[in-house]
Amino acid sequence: MLRRIFTVGGFTLLSRLTGFARDIMLAAILGAGPIADAFFVALRLPNHFRAIFAEGAFNAAFVPAYAHVRGERGEISARLFADRIFTLLFASQLLLLVIALFFMPQMMSILAPGFSDDPAQRALAIDLTRITFPYLLLITLVTLYGGMLNVMQRFASAAAASIFLNISMMATLALAALFPSAGHAAAWGVLISGFLQYVLLAGDLSRHGGLPRFAMPKLDLDVRGFFRALGPATLGSMGTQVALFADTIIATFLPAGALSALYYADRLNQLPIGVIGIAIGTVLLPEMSRQLTSGDDVGAKASQRRAFEFTLLFSVPFVAAFLTVPDVIMRAMFARGAFTKADAVAAGATLAAYAIALVPFVLIRSAVAPFYARKDTATPMKAALTGIAVNVALKVALVGALAQVGLALATAVGAWINLLLVIGFAVRAGYLEIDRALTLAIAKFVAVGLLLGAALWATARYAAPYLAQLSALRDEAALALLIGVGALVYGAAILLLFGTRWLRALLRG
Repeated sequence: MLRRIFTVGGFTLLSRLTGFARDIMLAAILGAGPIADAFFVALRLPNHFRAIFAEGAFNAAFVPAYAHVRGERGEISARLFADRIFTLLFASQLLLLVIALFFMPQMMSILAPGFSDDPAQRALAIDLTRITFPYLLLITLVTLYGGMLNVMQRFASAAAASIFLNISMMATLALAALFPSAGHAAAWGVLISGFLQYVLLAGDLSRHGGLPRFAMPKLDLDVRGFFRALGPATLGSMGTQVALFADTIIATFLPAGALSALYYADRLNQLPIGVIGIAIGTVLLPEMSRQLTSGDDVGAKASQRRAFEFTLLFSVPFVAAFLTVPDVIMRAMFARGAFTKADAVAAGATLAAYAIALVPFVLIRSAVAPFYARKDTATPMKAALTGIAVNVALKVALVGALAQVGLALATAVGAWINLLLVIGFAVRAGYLEIDRALTLAIAKFVAVGLLLGAALWATARYAAPYLAQLSALRDEAALALLIGVGALVYGAAILLLFGTRWLRALLRG
């Protein structure tokens, strides 16, 4: 399990690093103005649908069902099940694509109403979204293939696929002069990456089991079970995406640059979410599904417990850094070219607000795994919908005084409510035990995080006069210094409070 986590996490980290290189190019070329805002709407729309129907709901319903059929009745039955799901998935996504392309002006009026005051920006957003939206069909098939490979305990290609998105966008941005605008270049990069990711996953799956084929849909017991799980999973996955939709809608009424601040803050926030939370959750779900199918309840609980500890171990440094020195991080990463230091300040404040909920962001995939592994998608849905109701209500209340920072704060509160409800439901159902050892470990992680945050804040404050004497790369030098100090302080604090015996036990399982 640990080896597979590091496989997924390693490729995800590489994806995030190339993603930062891509975002640095975006910030330098697009900046934080009207063209950038139009592109980010065009990027968010297919990504929202992908997160709801593909990576979110589909994985939650398909992976346990496919693992169950494969484990109980063998490869032939599993292949027939995959063929039928593939056929239904392809048809539904093709229909959605046709509707979206035809009704894109109406969709833009609903999802980015603030652009109505600027006809040129609205027209650009419609044009760019029509380019990016077919990406959804391709990435949905990539998700299906990736789910099948994960059940086969092959994680590398699915984890590496998103690297092509970053490479493709950087390539088209480098050739931006050949396109009508830099926004068009970035949009075409998104679409091209969809084909590249499809080829990668299709090639891997064809070598290890064969690609799904079109088959006559039949609502047998397995397919009906899949759809019973898919409905609540879709509603549950919509929780976070509705919140992001609300951010997009509300931010279009804010001054230019608000959408860009949300985007860049979310991109940094997604580094630990993807490398840690999603990577661990991706491995944990098929692992628990396999263990529960074989009747190993104790092993399933142990797997989730280890997932929690790994998640906290790797995410605490990000929480401390994003809360204490977000402005330094933003300036070092993006403040160049068309992206000004004032833009970095706005994005940094937004990042700090998102960081309040970084722990629930990274833990939620592991927290819902015991429900999804038991084909129970309804219980996590209840928690998600409760969190989103609070989230949206707070967005309306906070946006006036705090602009996009208020939107991020509302998202943070909603995420905490979602996680706490899921944990409460798991404890009540007997899927999770919060014993003295787990409580003590959480308390120690809090203490380590406070110590690290204090060290980072003090280093940034007292080193600033010395770094100001540098003629160039002051922010980059400050970030490098903070990384070095943070690594030393965090490593020492973990050893002091947890000890080497705990680390060895965690790694051994």
